[in-house]
Amino acid sequence: MIKVGLTGNFGMGKSTVAEFFKKLGAYVINADKLVESLLEEPDVVEEIERLFGKEVLINGKLNKKYIANIIFENPLMRIYLENIIHPRVFEKIDAIIKNIPSRGEPTIVVVEAPIIFERGYQNRFDIIITVFTDEEIAIKRLEEKGISKEESMKRLKSQFPIEMKKSKADYIIDNSGSLEDTALQVEAIFQKLIAMERKYAGN
Repeated sequence: MIKVGLTGNFGMGKSTVAEFFKKLGAYVINADKLVESLLEEPDVVEEIERLFGKEVLINGKLNKKYIANIIFENPLMRIYLENIIHPRVFEKIDAIIKNIPSRGEPTIVVVEAPIIFERGYQNRFDIIITVFTDEEIAIKRLEEKGISKEESMKRLKSQFPIEMKKSKADYIIDNSGSLEDTALQVEAIFQKLIAMERKYAGN
């Protein structure tokens, strides 16, 4: 098994690339979806309420917009929140990976996660792939999805520069062009990962 950390910055196409990997036969785990499910769990809600105060709740549920506004203005609060959520996310990821059935063929697990480098999680993976586009392209695509330029800029500034993530990755995928072009890059990397897994497994 090869564990791949798939990262990149806001709006640069991680989910698009993850979907291509899935179509090729990789097991794909979306860290953001795991976070969403965690934010429904009573013990997590209770811890976050203790961190942010009662204002964070609306009818017993977390006000995610309120939280987002605070953490993108206050990096320390973002770290405190991540300290509550991230250990639980990795517990869930580890449990999912543990339960992947052995099929007698190379197994590639792709974990789509935005802040691998920001929190030093790269050592949890065998391979890191960074997806990138020009920031202008990312902002334009996000605007097409209804996310304002101001909101996009705020989120992008809260992440490490994409050039740094590219320099630290084992592979990079340029998602600035057509979907076909991105798909070809994904397939080329996937074949390398399959060959690598076969070599390590002695298949």
